[in-house]
Amino acid sequence: MLAFARIGAMVMLLPGLGEVNIPVRIKLSIALLLTMIVLPLNRQAYQVDLQALSPLVVMMVHEIVIGIVLGATARVTLSALQVAGSVIAQQMGLGFVTAVDPTQGQQGVLIGNFLTMLGVTLLFSTDSHHLVIAALSDSYKIFAPGELIPSGDVASLATKAFAAAFKIGLQLSAPFLVFGLVFNIGLGVLARLMPQMQVYFVGAPLSILIGFVVFAAVLTAMMGTFLGYFEGVMHEMMPR
Repeated sequence: MLAFARIGAMVMLLPGLGEVNIPVRIKLSIALLLTMIVLPLNRQAYQVDLQALSPLVVMMVHEIVIGIVLGATARVTLSALQVAGSVIAQQMGLGFVTAVDPTQGQQGVLIGNFLTMLGVTLLFSTDSHHLVIAALSDSYKIFAPGELIPSGDVASLATKAFAAAFKIGLQLSAPFLVFGLVFNIGLGVLARLMPQMQVYFVGAPLSILIGFVVFAAVLTAMMGTFLGYFEGVMHEMMPR
């Protein structure tokens, strides 16, 4: 039950598994399956006095908190794609085009939603989700059951995760920042050379067209960078 608390809390937040449109029964079934796999490898970590209720409840809460920390760290990696998608959409002139993001359950820019769904698909198609299971198993070496949670380590992990997600998001969208700068400078020069020309009506469709060409050209490199970033985050959660 204690192992299920940690693993279940983590599964509820994992990319691809913790989505709001996935039935709770499926999430619980996956959590139970992972518990049956991970528990035999870490059974010695649980030294519980079943006669006392208070220590059992405290340990249960402890395990849930650890699961939330692990799952949230993996979930934050997807925000890098949302950051990149927002910047790309703004530079292409599509910042106003929004739709419901199925991975977040809320409104998001269309390109960000596409990148997020593509990222989740690639995580499973490249077996990167195996790293999540490995990090979960190794978490018993970092966060042993019953021991006090090192708040400093948790705060450092959360800070690094958010900072890295924002940094990677900007790196992924860097080609479009350059494109937006050059394109708008070009429109400004064109407006000065041809004042009678309606620059906006020419620039808006042109920025979308060129933006999609650039997007198609750099998409493979973008997703490769994201996968490398995700694997790096998972390896940081494993003891060396």
